[in-house]
Amino acid sequence: MDKVTSADGTPIAYQRSGDGPPVILVGGAFNDARSSASLATALAPHLTAITFDRRGRGASGNTLPYAIAREVEDIAALIAGAGGRAGVCGHSSGSILCFEAAAAGLPITGLAMFEPPFRPPGSPAAPPDYLDRMTELTSTGRNGEAVEYFMTQGVGLSPGVVAQMRNAPHWPALEALAPSAVHDGYLVGDGTIPLARLAAITLPTLVLDSTGSAPWLRNASVATADALPNATHRSLDGTFHQIPPEILAPVLTEFFLP
Repeated sequence: MDKVTSADGTPIAYQRSGDGPPVILVGGAFNDARSSASLATALAPHLTAITFDRRGRGASGNTLPYAIAREVEDIAALIAGAGGRAGVCGHSSGSILCFEAAAAGLPITGLAMFEPPFRPPGSPAAPPDYLDRMTELTSTGRNGEAVEYFMTQGVGLSPGVVAQMRNAPHWPALEALAPSAVHDGYLVGDGTIPLARLAAITLPTLVLDSTGSAPWLRNASVATADALPNATHRSLDGTFHQIPPEILAPVLTEFFLP
């Protein structure tokens, strides 16, 4: 992986693949550069896909204290390294970070958001002390408990499903990423959709959801698109909170190509 240096001196590790207009793929909670690798490969025939480890993950640094503005500066450094302008595409809470980058006025050519985990009225509420609890668990080294808490209280999976996940080969990787999931808690906040801030974003925007996702996630996507003045909403065939790269890539390619 190559690295760029963010404004506060933090090294941010990234990979580039393909040829064409650059698009930065921004992962959500428990995602690193590897999480977007298949999508990057699917985009590569037409776009330059840039995957990266957000700060606190993988090969990137983790300068403290954390602030959303520092992650926006990380994206700014990646855009500068990509030639000065780029599209951004975010998954879940990563799409909220993409929105924050657009709101900060970064030179973004287009914004794609997949299932931003806002919680419109009628959605299941996260515990009011969610962020405090995640911070407590990760700061005391109880990463496995933090993953379980995120999956059950943040995502809404049943304890039985999470118990099965504990035996899966990828569980240790989830535990390793658990401290960075606190960053995503700051991005989501209390889940309220920032209607006024969204209304100020005039960039061309594509908001997507998966037909296999929970209704509250799909409703959040619709509400986000409705609040953006220059947005298109599409539902694509997929599973819970995921769309296969072979379905997602053509839609993103059409959106990001000039």
